[in-house]
Amino acid sequence: MSLAAEHRPPQPPDGDAILNALPNPVMLIGPDGKIVDANIAAEAFFETSIQLLQRQLLKELVPFGSPLLALIDQVRHSNSAVNEYKVDLGTPRMGGDRQVDLHVAPLNERPGHIVVMLQERSIADKMDRQLTHRSAARSVIALAAMLAHEIKNPLSGIRGAAQLLEQAASPEDRTLTRLICDEADRIVTLVDRMEVFGDERPVTRGPVNIHSVLDHVKRLAQSGFAREIKFVEDYDPSLPPVLANQDQLIQVFLNLVKNAAEAVVDMGTDAEIQLTTAFRPGVRLSIPGKKSRVSLPLEFCVKDNGPGVPEDLMPNLFDPFVTTKPTGSGLGLALVAKIVGDHGGIIECESIPRKTTFRVLLPMFNETKNHHNSNRDDEPGASSHASQRAK
Repeated sequence: MSLAAEHRPPQPPDGDAILNALPNPVMLIGPDGKIVDANIAAEAFFETSIQLLQRQLLKELVPFGSPLLALIDQVRHSNSAVNEYKVDLGTPRMGGDRQVDLHVAPLNERPGHIVVMLQERSIADKMDRQLTHRSAARSVIALAAMLAHEIKNPLSGIRGAAQLLEQAASPEDRTLTRLICDEADRIVTLVDRMEVFGDERPVTRGPVNIHSVLDHVKRLAQSGFAREIKFVEDYDPSLPPVLANQDQLIQVFLNLVKNAAEAVVDMGTDAEIQLTTAFRPGVRLSIPGKKSRVSLPLEFCVKDNGPGVPEDLMPNLFDPFVTTKPTGSGLGLALVAKIVGDHGGIIECESIPRKTTFRVLLPMFNETKNHHNSNRDDEPGASSHASQRAK
């Protein structure tokens, strides 16, 4: 190599490469309102390829009368950058409630052209709500312990007394004693389910193949409650193992699939459940009381095309005793939230008619740690795994 070559300054990176490396959607809007260019994150946000984006006007992609359109006009006239926060860009095609922060600026080198950057608020909001879910689950722990002690013992006496009365009761009265026994058993079963919330023992975790878990859940569902439902799988086969307890993950996804199956029960031959897995780098969660941040790059979704979750239930969907089922106890999703929280992860629901998504974000297994350290919540080696996966 020549001396001149050794001291040659490094070439600047390509502009497209820089834009595509950004996690936030960025678009260039022309004077006629058409999308001139966009990065990969924008393609993912609008679920449309760059070729199709360049054929459309921006107003065709955002809600009618969107503040984004007014902001672009304002920037074009003032020739100065403008920011606006918590703007909803959700549409029926993309899904409702897509809140973003908007950063709009003129491109002085190209008069009339406007640069738009979107920053989704969903991840930050999900993390805040997840901490609320965990607090709600913790509030049930004391109640569960109290119920176990104060209710189960008296119920055993009531049931025993009813059985003694049944021996000398007339056929008509035996119906009543049997009712007492059945209702006592039902209450004990409910209390037993609530006692799970009081189990604060550390979760034994290790490397788990999520696709094996989902395949097992799918087989269980198709052999029973989801026998007539179509399953669609969209898996990333290169995913690293998830740091989890396999039995508890099966419990989580079996519950989510069962809920999805009950949601589409009236859809007939159109009933469909979709299982997806993906790698989402850049998602990190701060845990109260810990200095480190948890990396949550693994995303697992259960989607259905049912009627959706009522809007008034969405803020409290993972709270105990919240249910849409006439005979439901409202503990299933609360237990799911507790298990996911015990794994250091996040669960969130997004729902509009014909498109409900339960999304679980979990940490990956760090193979450089020993089994003792793999039970810790922090995952400082996540970036190295991401680079290994990309090779």
